[in-house]
Amino acid sequence: MFERLLPHMRVNTVYEINLDELHARGVRGIITDLDNTLVGAKEALATPELVQWLDYVRSRGFQVVIVSNNNETRVGTFASPLNIPYIHAARKPAAKAFRKALGVLGLSAEHTVVIGDQMLTDVLGGNRMGLYTILVTPISPKDEGMMTRVNRRIERFALVRLRKKGLWYEGETE
Repeated sequence: MFERLLPHMRVNTVYEINLDELHARGVRGIITDLDNTLVGAKEALATPELVQWLDYVRSRGFQVVIVSNNNETRVGTFASPLNIPYIHAARKPAAKAFRKALGVLGLSAEHTVVIGDQMLTDVLGGNRMGLYTILVTPISPKDEGMMTRVNRRIERFALVRLRKKGLWYEGETE
């Protein structure tokens, strides 16, 4: 049951993702969460380091779309200056927003990855769609909203079960 919460890869930050490896595997699209994945939940704009990383991502031939459960003001304020398409109020893990993101990218699931900080929204939603999922360590978990705090409690319960089954090991980031 909890196996659907397992990401294909775990990293501490987006900067640790091996883009060359993804590109060699035919990945050309990135669906990414915003809050606590790219920047802290309270940061309105991209950091200079993130802008540089996103420029590099695009220079390597990847397309990027932000899919967030947050509202249009939050997501649009962040994504518009970067010229990144976005889907707000996504209701992840529902499939509709992931399908829409694949349409924006013009790519199939096999050529796309999902990057996010939550197992119950990003990983579950991506896995259900057959996408390659990458879980990042949350940037600033203390700034999370009520729903995210509830999700984190459920995630902790799921992690206990996954550890007991031998499916989750600490420090196992790639």
